[in-house]
Amino acid sequence: MPGPTDHALRVVIAGAGIAGLATALRLHRDGHRVLVAERAPARRTDGYLVNLLGPGFDAAEDLGLVPALRARDQGIFTSLLVRADGSTKLAMPAALAEQSLGSRALTVFRGDLEDALWEEIDDAVEVRFGTTVAAIDDADGPLRVTLSDGSVHDADLLVGADGLHSGVRELAFGPEQEYVRDLRHAVAAFPLDEAPEGLPAQTASTFIDVGRTAAVFRPRDHAPSAFFTYRTADADPAGSPATAVAAHFGDLTGRVHDAALRAAGTDGAYFDSVSQVVMDAWSRGRVVLVGDAAWCVSLFAGHGAGLALAGADRLGRALADHPGDVAAARRTWEDGLRPEVTKHQRRARAGMARFAPPSRVHLAVQDLMIRALTAPLLGPALLRLMSRTR
Repeated sequence: MPGPTDHALRVVIAGAGIAGLATALRLHRDGHRVLVAERAPARRTDGYLVNLLGPGFDAAEDLGLVPALRARDQGIFTSLLVRADGSTKLAMPAALAEQSLGSRALTVFRGDLEDALWEEIDDAVEVRFGTTVAAIDDADGPLRVTLSDGSVHDADLLVGADGLHSGVRELAFGPEQEYVRDLRHAVAAFPLDEAPEGLPAQTASTFIDVGRTAAVFRPRDHAPSAFFTYRTADADPAGSPATAVAAHFGDLTGRVHDAALRAAGTDGAYFDSVSQVVMDAWSRGRVVLVGDAAWCVSLFAGHGAGLALAGADRLGRALADHPGDVAAARRTWEDGLRPEVTKHQRRARAGMARFAPPSRVHLAVQDLMIRALTAPLLGPALLRLMSRTR
């Protein structure tokens, strides 16, 4: 871990999610003076499962998070591909996926990842809840950041880590519609009060059909959760998650699906359009965007949390390598990270067909691929090939 820098910066970070907390942790450890503004009134503890692989695992290791995350690791799930009535069509044992992922992989709940970051920060960084960035002024002299609580802060760097609908991005770069690309899908995700009857622990039950996917996850030691996604022409899904799920998945039957459909109206549901953020530059002057605010790859990519950690860690590394030269640091940081982000955004757009196959032909080909992966001899060989390719 790098030691404190002789060129301490005054840094304001908007957002106390994964990207914001990771940036705060890295920059504080490097000796910078950090203030975090978070719009939520208190810490969040919920969230869905995220995978940390490749650069995401590397960043978690660099940030010293791996020991704490190992204790929270949910491991690999046995995956059941089911029919509309809930009966099992195909099963992929967890051992097959473990062969592909290896030991440098973690599956944790988003809330557990944020908890691990909070534990590392341990009150060393000031976090103001219920607070946003209200104005930015860098026309003359130092960057001046005005927060919604009325306080004004001179800063050497403002980091927008405030998510897909970033307020900092709006202030520094322009309206959301210039950068947010709707992928014409919606997603609903929510916790279940109890495990659906008939779904074993450490198992995921997934139904895939033309234009839609429904999945229920039952971890070993965590509340089960449900996930629904479907194609839609509406860029801004209206109504409630319960209404949307009933409209697009009301034909599903079986004990697991029934439990998920009943729970769609529960508190804590996430419901939004699926989008990517596409920008020619993630920084302007002394303002830098990190995580979903800069490059949201969408849930179809599966690397959002990992890229948030990697972006934060590499930003700190670039600032340490270019002491006193924020402009050079942000150029180096962006040049190094952009190819990785572009790759995952491209794969996400191509991979939408896995979550919502556009036709029966696509669905049949996908079924064939899954059957090949579960074949006794062919499956392990294919997974080894996929691992080497990754």
